[in-house]
Order: sequence, then structure tokens, then C-alpha cells
Amino acid sequence: MTDPVVVKTLDASGMRCPMPVLEMKKLVSQIKVGEVIKVIATDVGTKKDFPAWAERTGNQILEMKEDGTKIVWLVKRLK
Repeated sequence: MTDPVVVKTLDASGMRCPMPVLEMKKLVSQIKVGEVIKVIATDVGTKKDFPAWAERTGNQILEMKEDGTKIVWLVKRLK
């Protein structure tokens, strides 16, 4: 399986809830169905908020990994 091609990146480092999910939602609306964005966050609330948003909207979290204090997400637009 090949790594997804990231078309846009959002650095939400330092943003507090609800800003990371609101900014991510805005960026997803700017890409085409099937495209992937990368979001870098520091707010641990994204661990709950991002999956809940994906389930509610029908989009997909491809990956979540922690890198020190950063949480890196790959989000795919499905709708």
C-alpha cells in the first residue's frame, strides 16, 4: 500500500479546542473528494474531536501518530 499524497497541511500547533477541528473542517471543504490533508496539532482534545468529526461527517481519519508534543493526523475527504 502506498502512502497517501497530502495536498494541504494545517499547522494547528498551539490552537486550543475548538479551533483545531474548526480549522481542519474549513481546510477539508477546500479539497476534492478523495484528497488528503495533514494536520499538526498540540491539543490533546483532538484525539477525541477529530474521530468524532469524521464519524459525524462521513470523512476518514487515515492516521494519527504522536511525535513528542505534536499529534499528526492524516484526514481524507470522502464527502
